[in-house]
Amino acid sequence: MKKWLVTLVLFLAVGLLAACGGGDTEEGTDNAGKASESKEIELGATAGPYSDMLSKAIIPSLEEKGYTVKLTEFSDYIQPNNALDNGDIDANLFQHTIYLEDFAEKNNMDLTPLIIVPTAPMGIYSNVYNSLDEVKDGATIAIPNDPTNAARAFNTLQDAGLITVSKDADPLTVSEKDIEENPKNLEFQPIEAGQLPRAVDSSDLSAVPGNFAIAASMDLLDALQLENMDDRYRNVVAVKTDNKDSQLAKDIIEIVESEDFEKIIDEEFKGFGKPTWMTER
Repeated sequence: MKKWLVTLVLFLAVGLLAACGGGDTEEGTDNAGKASESKEIELGATAGPYSDMLSKAIIPSLEEKGYTVKLTEFSDYIQPNNALDNGDIDANLFQHTIYLEDFAEKNNMDLTPLIIVPTAPMGIYSNVYNSLDEVKDGATIAIPNDPTNAARAFNTLQDAGLITVSKDADPLTVSEKDIEENPKNLEFQPIEAGQLPRAVDSSDLSAVPGNFAIAASMDLLDALQLENMDDRYRNVVAVKTDNKDSQLAKDIIEIVESEDFEKIIDEEFKGFGKPTWMTER
């Protein structure tokens, strides 16, 4: 009897351990599987149209692909890249390629533009004239006082036929000294870019960058002339260079290149200029 009881106890004990072990193995597999499928990410943007572009045109599609996405908004143009470089966010959207490359070089960061997105262009606005054909001799025009945006303003004025820039001038660094013809004798008034929306009331014309125009609740389509933007001035989704071939990077590119993305841009971001890859496909 004692031997039978000992045998029975040992049998039950082994069965119990086997059951427990099997349960642990199965749960571990489940947990490992869940961990491997985890797609919790964080994206960053400056508050405004590019934060809206993420929330309306990119994040919903990422969520459809199984990602859990947190969106962080920044109030300056420095912290988004610091956060990306530190690994606090996985990608950001707020800057063009020229700014990104310059910032990364000066701050010893290894960041990469992933894909160019539609961008709010600079526009020539006026509360005095209804068209550029009405511009009178000696008209005043407020332009950005920083070299990068000033070059964009002069390029836009040339496209509008108001000035002629030297053919030898680099489009990225055009300045007033590169102007060869100014038939309307425009008087340029350089001011801080953020003040240009207000200058629409104090000058005959004002060259307002798209982000500042939107921040001031201006309609991009009210511009007398919109910038024919160089792709290097269009905003990009940026990532750390080490992550440029990651699955997240591939998914973001796929989403931005989709017809659904372009449809949302056409409906929600009227006046935004599309990059070359989008207009020529």
